[in-house]
Amino acid sequence: MAVLKHALGTPSRTTVFRVLSSAGYLTSYSHAGRYYTLRGIPQFDEAGIWAHGEALFSKDGTLRATIVRMVGESPAGNTHDELQAQLHLRVHDTLLDLVRDYRIGRADLDRRYLYVSSDKTAGKEQVAQRRRMLAAEPSPVALPEPNLLIEILLAVIHQSEREPAGIAAALSRQGQKVSREQIEAVFARYGLGKKKGAWKRSQP
Repeated sequence: MAVLKHALGTPSRTTVFRVLSSAGYLTSYSHAGRYYTLRGIPQFDEAGIWAHGEALFSKDGTLRATIVRMVGESPAGNTHDELQAQLHLRVHDTLLDLVRDYRIGRADLDRRYLYVSSDKTAGKEQVAQRRRMLAAEPSPVALPEPNLLIEILLAVIHQSEREPAGIAAALSRQGQKVSREQIEAVFARYGLGKKKGAWKRSQP
């Protein structure tokens, strides 16, 4: 606002908004709406978002309107994390307000909230689609029990063969029953990576 007042040579916010209104403008949905842009400037991405420096703008104008649109258009609804990643902004309080105002719906899905359309029929279909997506995802392999986990880590240190299949074979010869998938889960959990033919801890 200070920059606009200076550019227009006026101390009046009313005058600034009169000029902005005649030209057509958008207010940022970030930074409590402190940034402004002319409507013809933004090049919105597929999600309808445009960033200029730290300022974030939406084709819908406000954060509330943007979330309502995104949730309504999503075939499988949206989780809090998905919306936050798309909007690059904390959205927890806004989501609560929208649910309370019946602008969007919320379903408890496997101890995690899924935000869906306020239209009950559309919302049920979004929940069903999300359940189908979750069912299609491969189940994560559980880590071995602590004693076996230690044996795997020791084998990674001491064995010359440090591929998961080689570790599994070495432990099998010692009478330890462990699958290659379990060893790969250990590698993933503890950041073990392959480098120059050997498995070693990945650098952060």
